[in-house]
Amino acid sequence: MKYYIIAGEASGDLHGSNLIREIKKKDNAAEIRGWGGSLMKDAGAEIVKDYRDLAFMGFTEVIRNLSTILKNIKFCKSDITRFKPDLVIFIDYPGFNLRIAEWAHKMGYKTVYYISPQVWAWKESRVKNIRANIDKMLVILPFEKAFFQKWHYETSYVGHPLVEVIERFKASPEADRLPVIYIAGGRSIKPVLPLVALLPGSRKQEILKKLPVMLEASRAFPDYQFVVAEAPGLDSDFYDEILKNYPLAGRVRNQTYALLMHAQAACVTSGTATLETALFDVPEVICYKGSSISYQIAKRLIKVKYISLVNLIMDKPVVKELIQDEMNVANIISELKNLLTDAKTRDRIHKDYSDLRALLSQDGNASAKAAQLIVEFS
Repeated sequence: MKYYIIAGEASGDLHGSNLIREIKKKDNAAEIRGWGGSLMKDAGAEIVKDYRDLAFMGFTEVIRNLSTILKNIKFCKSDITRFKPDLVIFIDYPGFNLRIAEWAHKMGYKTVYYISPQVWAWKESRVKNIRANIDKMLVILPFEKAFFQKWHYETSYVGHPLVEVIERFKASPEADRLPVIYIAGGRSIKPVLPLVALLPGSRKQEILKKLPVMLEASRAFPDYQFVVAEAPGLDSDFYDEILKNYPLAGRVRNQTYALLMHAQAACVTSGTATLETALFDVPEVICYKGSSISYQIAKRLIKVKYISLVNLIMDKPVVKELIQDEMNVANIISELKNLLTDAKTRDRIHKDYSDLRALLSQDGNASAKAAQLIVEFS
């Protein structure tokens, strides 16, 4: 069978790669082509467009890059037409994928969505588009199935693929190794425990907004080494320029999980990284700051109570969220001190994390379950 997969972000590349491996176990003749990154390529897909060329953040950034986005849509349609897949699989990335899905469905291609757009957060009316154009929806968050049922749309809950990814890492030899840390100028140093992880996002725009504030807060913790997790696809020189005024801070490349394995606390931007940090059992503070225009628009459109996946899934404030103006040096210092020194706070967070892990892993290997449903459907 021929599968065309579209993933437009780093997390999609990760989950797409695991899905591809599981599909190939179940379909020896699988031919897979699509949009993604090096992980999907290593798993056996022919990648025709790298997700790093698609990373436009926020409303204003999308408008500025509209011509590029339209060219990508045109190219994607023509590439699918040439490949003639038996199935088109969409992984998150809704702004682009839903447009392609509508076209693909009209053209007669079978469509599957793996990792639902967050329609429960904003623009709920998009469910009508999904229901009309997606033949099969595979969801990874436990509350999503009930949400879609409210719209009379049946979905399949497969569990969260991050659980298996992180458990696999914890069982590997890499888990025991301390990460190699680099300081400004590219020199490597041995990590000085204890560590505090900084995960400021994957796009330049958001990193430039958040990382300097996190680093300024690090000055209040001379006994801890603060370490930035570099985003895949960004040059180390970009981080060196930011880190040059913080001699005690370092960075790691392609070692985010090793960093989280040994971190005592973390400052994390919103998104998948908040859940990864929780599954590594690291107490965290959520730090989000966007452009003023994008934030004001989002505040009026987004309906959820929380911005972190941890709090959304548990439906309570497990971790502190510092958003926009509240994300400042003083608040980060205050919250980090609480996370690092208050035993009751740490114990409460660890208990909530344990409940979270159980909730997300109750259905076993998400990638294998998703692949089975996809192969059976094709």
